[in-house]
Amino acid sequence: MCGISGKLHFHADTPVTMVDLVRMCQTLRHRGPDDEGYYLDGNFGMGMRRLSIIDLTTGKQPIHNEDRSIWTVFNGEIYNYPALRTILRQKGHAFYTHSDTEVIVHLYEEYGEAFVKYLAGMFAVAVWDQRQRKLILARDRLGIKPLYYTADSERLLFGSEIKAILQHDGNRDIDLQALHDYLSFNYIPGPRSIFTHIRKLPPGSTLICSQGRVTVHPYWDLEYPIDSSRNGTRPIESYCEELYGLLKETVQQHLLSDVPLGIFLSGGMDSSTLVALMRAVSSQPIRTFSIGFEEQSYNELDEARTVARAFGTEHHELVVKPNAIELLPELVRYFDEPFADSSAVPVYWVAKLAGEHVKVALSGEGGDEVFAGYDTYAAFRAATLYKHLPPFLSQTLIPSLIKRLPVSHHKVSFDYKAKRFVDGALRPPADGHFWWKVIFTEDAKRSLYGRQLGSVMDPVTLYRQAYEQCSSADPLTKLQHIDLKIYLPDDILVKADRMSMANSLEVRVPFLDHRLVEFAVSIPPALKLRRMTKKYILRRTMARHLPTKIVRGKKRGFNVPIPLWLRHELRDLVYDVLSPRRIKQSGFFEPSAVAALVRDHDEKRADYSRNIWGLLIFMLWYDAYVRPSPAESRRALPPQGISAAHP
Repeated sequence: MCGISGKLHFHADTPVTMVDLVRMCQTLRHRGPDDEGYYLDGNFGMGMRRLSIIDLTTGKQPIHNEDRSIWTVFNGEIYNYPALRTILRQKGHAFYTHSDTEVIVHLYEEYGEAFVKYLAGMFAVAVWDQRQRKLILARDRLGIKPLYYTADSERLLFGSEIKAILQHDGNRDIDLQALHDYLSFNYIPGPRSIFTHIRKLPPGSTLICSQGRVTVHPYWDLEYPIDSSRNGTRPIESYCEELYGLLKETVQQHLLSDVPLGIFLSGGMDSSTLVALMRAVSSQPIRTFSIGFEEQSYNELDEARTVARAFGTEHHELVVKPNAIELLPELVRYFDEPFADSSAVPVYWVAKLAGEHVKVALSGEGGDEVFAGYDTYAAFRAATLYKHLPPFLSQTLIPSLIKRLPVSHHKVSFDYKAKRFVDGALRPPADGHFWWKVIFTEDAKRSLYGRQLGSVMDPVTLYRQAYEQCSSADPLTKLQHIDLKIYLPDDILVKADRMSMANSLEVRVPFLDHRLVEFAVSIPPALKLRRMTKKYILRRTMARHLPTKIVRGKKRGFNVPIPLWLRHELRDLVYDVLSPRRIKQSGFFEPSAVAALVRDHDEKRADYSRNIWGLLIFMLWYDAYVRPSPAESRRALPPQGISAAHP
């Protein structure tokens, strides 16, 4: 696992210097504290920081081919590299390391720009073709590993994190569409970033830069059966058998490491499945790591302990207290742009806990998207029935009763889910799916801005586009596709990557092996969501291998008692950071609108915790990146040339 970065001047007589590369890589030190490496070739240079996992002795990057004409730096893991090495040796390629990185340069020699199609794993790759003076950037199929870039008429910069690019770019102009999207989601969907000139390389894509011309091409996408419901003639046990075999094979490959491994354990289906499979394929000790909260409706340590006892793991756990939030300004810096999924806090702490014992941890990200585990999928199923009710009930009586429910600040409370459901149930599927997730609606944002933001697109359009682009005719599959294309790469995987890397810990996600995902999309939707049972096929497959309590249990996750924290332990922080004075100085939001949100939540008239958390994170980010103090500027960002476009 590493952090990579690089710089390419389009004018051959403008050299890249070692100082240029060191500045970029030093910002990524947390991603790779074990080693560093650099490559310079006139107007091009690239570097990396290394977290040593495989081939600890000879795997130093950058790595080259036999005649040193092809060079690469790489972040991630290639799980099929032993088989690729064998094939490439048979074709005459000579290897000088035992690392997975080296297969990349030889694959490029053999297959050119199509090399990336042969890789199975998580990766962000930069390949430099010295003879053709060509740069190729590539990102894994599901977006597990990040890669950012910016290009103008003079140069191209890239990095694993935005902060590396900012070392050579003082532009802080804010992308107003990205801000608009952020307020809807509490994260920024790609390919945009918060900065107008910096972009995320989309998952499953390559960027080719040759002779000053930059092009981005997809190399992979999911192919769905047009009507997967007709696959139902195949016995369910046949699906279960194949799925179990694929899961075992995938987990076994993800255990490849020269350093100790562990597992994040929530006690839910996904993480428990990984523990069971690790026990099935390995005789090594299993180290599990769990997080809990003092607020009991959010605490799920009992379920994790059940799994740990069942499989005899070396179990470690930590109770996260509200004072842990003192880390918030530091966490904001790890993300580089506003990111307000509050579960980043416990993910940070479980990664910190694991990092004290191991250098690699498996995690269950992707299981909900692949096997239909989210409540929003069950809500869609319920909405199809709700739409058949008489209009007097569905449009008048039931919404009226639901709106009278008292506000609760317990975990995903009934009143919260019920109010969200009735507001979205009568909408088209993509719109309803958006509504159940949205933070600030368009009306709320208009009040929040207090003025016109300009020409911005309603973010529901992103959901509608992804829904229509899915080749399946099944609505549930289309909703899963939305989450695989938007929520997964730009929220779930960003959170896992930044919070693990903040603790110099590599996190692997077996459920997102692309071969497993490709098989999963062929499974009939009725076997994923059976009546109201989510992840039915996974539960059926693992029923013989997990405690019954876990198989029949509800979805687990790193939910945080933010509603309570904002009214108690974090109250002073909220009133300080979101004070009318500071809101007015930023120039983005109407102070009175923000004050009303804070007051209504504080007085328990409504649960605006996600809205307030999003605004809190944005203001902390803005203070750190756009208008930092002199000390902060020297610490993290170049102070010259800082500017921001205001609405």
